[in-house]
Amino acid sequence: MTADADDLVVPAGATWADLGPPLRGLMTGARPRPVVVATSGSSGTPKRVRLPAAALRASGTGTAERLGGHGQWVLALPTHHVAGLQVLARSALAGTEPVELDAERPFTADALAAAVGRLDPGTRRYASLVPTQLHRALADPGGVAALQDLDAVLVGGAAADDALLARARAAGAHVVTTYGMSETCGGCVYDGVPLPGVRVEVTGEGRVRLGGPVLAEGYVDDPARTARSFVTDASGRWFLTEDRGVCREGRLTVRGRVDDVVVTGGHKVEPRDVETALRALPGVRDALVVGVPDAEWGQRVAALVALEGGSGSVTRHEAGAGADQHRGDPPTGEDLRAALRRSLPAYAVPRQVEVVDGIPALPTGKPDRAAARRLLDAGGRMESHLH
Repeated sequence: MTADADDLVVPAGATWADLGPPLRGLMTGARPRPVVVATSGSSGTPKRVRLPAAALRASGTGTAERLGGHGQWVLALPTHHVAGLQVLARSALAGTEPVELDAERPFTADALAAAVGRLDPGTRRYASLVPTQLHRALADPGGVAALQDLDAVLVGGAAADDALLARARAAGAHVVTTYGMSETCGGCVYDGVPLPGVRVEVTGEGRVRLGGPVLAEGYVDDPARTARSFVTDASGRWFLTEDRGVCREGRLTVRGRVDDVVVTGGHKVEPRDVETALRALPGVRDALVVGVPDAEWGQRVAALVALEGGSGSVTRHEAGAGADQHRGDPPTGEDLRAALRRSLPAYAVPRQVEVVDGIPALPTGKPDRAAARRLLDAGGRMESHLH
């Protein structure tokens, strides 16, 4: 499958002025044309996905039905990836115009508040954020007020920590978690429940597969990958994801990516469980856990940790390293490891912890695990440069 001359290819930096008119024709059926959008690249090199107009319309209609109606959106995400594109597509379907944050500036609570203030008070009002943006908004009174003024806040792009979601809901924000990817026109499972028409199954191997009217046609100029990822059987056409999950009573819980499980010394460790335990510790703002090759253990559990207020440096701590914490000082890597021993089995406690100013992320807001492994691997080889 190749891109046709009539395809709407979404370029980096595109705005509502660029994409609004063609998307309105596409979403209303006046001039349906496929849309080509790049994946986030979280599993390697970004791929180009071809989305039929009918799939985007089905996604937008299902979202409106789930949220209580069409409305006006805040655009806080890059439009050349599917989450930002969907804000524009839903706006086109609703006949509204999104309020755009300045894509050249970092996201701030003040910027969100200003954008929400420009929304039409006579319509339903929505925003789509990644967890990092939600965290920043909750840290500022103006950001909290802006979240409260929205009828719904979609949170996706990366797994949202339960504690973060609880804080948002306690603050009065109507947050809705989304699960999906470029190949499914973005989020197609909201708070664990599929949108209308979307089908969810978990294979015997624990892999999630998704079906229904929101599926992409496939990958541009990559027929082999299309054949591997989009499969058809007696029950219909499916997209085979790279995620593991469980589905009980119609509700999906995603456990993580297939290749994220860390096998260390014969034990399997779920990175998400360790990340949750780390984020629950005092002083920890965010955490990312990956497996790093290790001559003795096969893989070692390794963690990047961002502290509240920022650490101002990178600090390396491994098993056996000593650490004296002065009263009032931020926790060190060894402090965190010691605390984890009270809640995790010994084999799951990270053998390497790097305290960093921020968790590396892709433009979509998803954690950049490849960059995290490079940083952790460099920390292991360049100890003399860290303090």
